[in-house]
Amino acid sequence: MALLREHAHNTIYRRLRADADARAAKLFAAQIQSPNEVIFLAEVDGECVGILRCIHSSGSPLLDPAQYGYVSSVYVVPKARERGVLRALLGAADAWCAERGLDEMRLHNAADNPLANAAWEALGFEVVEHLRVRLLKP
Repeated sequence: MALLREHAHNTIYRRLRADADARAAKLFAAQIQSPNEVIFLAEVDGECVGILRCIHSSGSPLLDPAQYGYVSSVYVVPKARERGVLRALLGAADAWCAERGLDEMRLHNAADNPLANAAWEALGFEVVEHLRVRLLKP
């Protein structure tokens, strides 16, 4: 939820529903119980400073790979950024994907977030497509 609130200026994330906290509790409970998902937490001195969720996902039946790891819900608290927290979380996700025989990882991040763009590029991710949004008028 902190991630969504931090990016409230973004076209998509600014649409946070009024009941998002209640919805999130149900959503996260389901994610924790899913056999095809894992959530990694980073802790420093007993305080949670980061989170990364990874999902065993299926790709297009027309393209390889048939399955891949999808990284989602990534957040590192501001005071812990640029200290290796994201790299450690991603390392755990790499190991989890390798255990499942996955050899590719994908993610989406907000295009208007230069910090995230730089971090993901430094960790070896490249931009391969763009998500575009166009609001329809009634």
